[in-house]
Amino acid sequence: MSLLSRTWLCCTALLCASLELPAQPSAGKQVNLTMEQLAGEGQLPLGWAPGIRQGAAPLDAGYQAQADGTVYQEGHHSLRIASGAGRLANTFGAVCYKLPGTYKGRTITLKGYLKTQDVQQGFAGLWMRLDGAEGSLQFDNMQDTNLSGTHNWQQYSITLPLSAQVEHIYIGGILAGAGTVWLDNLAVTIDDTPLASVKPNALFKAQTDTSFQHGSRIALGKLTPQQVENLTVLGQVWGFVKYYHPAVASGNYNWDKELFRVMPAVLASKNEPERSRVLGTWLAGLAPVTTPAVKRVPKDQVQLEPALGWLSNSKLLSQDLQRQLMYLRDHPAKLEHYYVGQGKAGNATFLHEEAYADMSYPDAGYRLLALFRYWNMIEYFFPYKYAIGEDWQTVLKEFIPQFADAPDALQYRLAALRLIERVHDTHANLWGKDKIMTDYWGIYTVPAELQFLGKQPVVAKLRQTGLAAPSPLQPGDIITSVDGVTVADWIQQRQLLFPASNEPTRLRNVAAMLLRGSTRTARLGIVRNGEARIVEAERVSITAMNTPRGTAADSSYRFLRPDVGYITLGQIQNKQLPAIMSAFQNTKGLVIDIRNYPSEFVVFTLSAYLLEKPTPFVKFTGPSLPQPGQFIYGKPVYVKPGNKPTYQGKVIILVNEQTQSQAEYTTMALRTAPRATVLGSTTAGADGNVSYITLPGNLSTMISGLGVYYPDGRETQRIGIIPDVEAHPTLKGIRESRDELVEKALELIDKS
Repeated sequence: MSLLSRTWLCCTALLCASLELPAQPSAGKQVNLTMEQLAGEGQLPLGWAPGIRQGAAPLDAGYQAQADGTVYQEGHHSLRIASGAGRLANTFGAVCYKLPGTYKGRTITLKGYLKTQDVQQGFAGLWMRLDGAEGSLQFDNMQDTNLSGTHNWQQYSITLPLSAQVEHIYIGGILAGAGTVWLDNLAVTIDDTPLASVKPNALFKAQTDTSFQHGSRIALGKLTPQQVENLTVLGQVWGFVKYYHPAVASGNYNWDKELFRVMPAVLASKNEPERSRVLGTWLAGLAPVTTPAVKRVPKDQVQLEPALGWLSNSKLLSQDLQRQLMYLRDHPAKLEHYYVGQGKAGNATFLHEEAYADMSYPDAGYRLLALFRYWNMIEYFFPYKYAIGEDWQTVLKEFIPQFADAPDALQYRLAALRLIERVHDTHANLWGKDKIMTDYWGIYTVPAELQFLGKQPVVAKLRQTGLAAPSPLQPGDIITSVDGVTVADWIQQRQLLFPASNEPTRLRNVAAMLLRGSTRTARLGIVRNGEARIVEAERVSITAMNTPRGTAADSSYRFLRPDVGYITLGQIQNKQLPAIMSAFQNTKGLVIDIRNYPSEFVVFTLSAYLLEKPTPFVKFTGPSLPQPGQFIYGKPVYVKPGNKPTYQGKVIILVNEQTQSQAEYTTMALRTAPRATVLGSTTAGADGNVSYITLPGNLSTMISGLGVYYPDGRETQRIGIIPDVEAHPTLKGIRESRDELVEKALELIDKS
């Protein structure tokens, strides 16, 4: 499969996660798969959403999707997706429909009729995606059918395996490339039974609570100090009870809605005794706790204990409320939980967290819900809370006014981003497509890649290839200002909007945004060869910058010289490893470039060629569901030699701030090889399987969900992988288009 094809497939897989979907029909209601229920003239059929996934370009850039009353397979309407003159190369248009409910069965099938006209440079098709708590479980978009050209109506189908892990079912149509496709007369079956005849899975009581659908009914003026304290205590108690109370864990309460029920009385409380009475009465109204006392984990297995000292704080809680909460602490929920589970790797998976996607600007109650939800997820399920660098308890109180007072949709998002930044985790950010944030950063960018040398952003590479007019920039130019704002001021104004584990990685993220803007021309201050000057550079759509570049099939490896091999993990494939290691078997040295994200998981397969004996390289900590906030050590993980001759040459592993997550994990494994040296600079310092978080307003973020440590307990979070030999690019090397780390690697290989 080509890189371009994989990009289309992966982007479609992300499609509905980034959409503001219309309200879905409730389970058992008629679904609009025949396109006959219309939302309005020139619009999509009712319930369908436009999924024009083009990076962060405007949704209508190059594609149109709407109901068509002139071309149809049955009835009086179809759904048409068409490309237009503004379409950029290697982009696609798609539409999405979320099915109501989930269903038991072995398979789910989507059938539908498609008609195409002049489809070229891509394909047309149906698509279906099944999502679980950790993202996509199954996906197909008919890409392998290669439907292109012009064809009259014909029925096509997609069948996927169905499992109990499926929480959301999405279907749709896609046009990749140019042309027009019509969709009509779709149908869904479960084990060959029509969807209308299949009984949906039973709902939890929490899912039947439809109150507060159109707003929290929480109106806030200027918060008093007492109200801020009241909300702080409420946020802590609400989150503690959410994760500890057995009745909440059983799905008997919609905990978002319970927040809105109790918040008015808490806000109105004039002092601690009144507030405690309100909270105590609220908790007493829940189902009684009948679970047995928690079994304690041996201390030598525990890396982090829950921070529950506040439960005995008499300034915040009355004696009666303390007793209620402490009893709950000692008799928590069992393993299965409505709101949180454990992924295959052991990290937390957050379940049944509504996105409230129709609320681009949530009201005050929903904004506080976002704060409380995120704060408590960090409080109980972030393995590195101790490494944040400040008391997380104080952060809640600090951010209550920021979320409460956010005057519009943008300021709400910026408040969320500032909160996310405080955990100092490179995995954490506002991810996915969000038009408001896209417009904030700018929909255009200069086609150049920047890299910070110290505190100076330097042009490392130009991205021309027809994207824009010849650039006035050159590799090695130092950027000093953008559109009249000095780089120092630009960073200062936005310094809290770049979540990262460490400073090199924060500057990496700054470099990716610095040249963006809302105008087609950027006025840049630069220094070239010691001379300051002002140049005007053309910006292009960020979609164009995201357009993938094809790579040769064997570009993952080559000879640097006859006695030194080179592998880049950015294009590696496991199936290539036998040929690669056979070719390099008798070389003097091997350079493994991990200044990228591995295209495939090669931790154990590649290590097998480099090791002479089984070697531990990592151990993890994972969250305890019976005691939220507790993290427990796992056993060390080993890499082992394979049944091949062990590589005998020197191994040089290249890393820098681009080395993140799986790349860092891979480096930890490969550096255990007896002749390995890690060369480069500080890595991103964000390892461990991620846990996905959804916040009101359809905001998406994530955190590192597992603690990752060397077998002897040394840290990796925020610190990154410390190289054995430190080396950085230089201005001179960039100007001369030299890879100085590769040069240093050759020097180390030649050194006796």
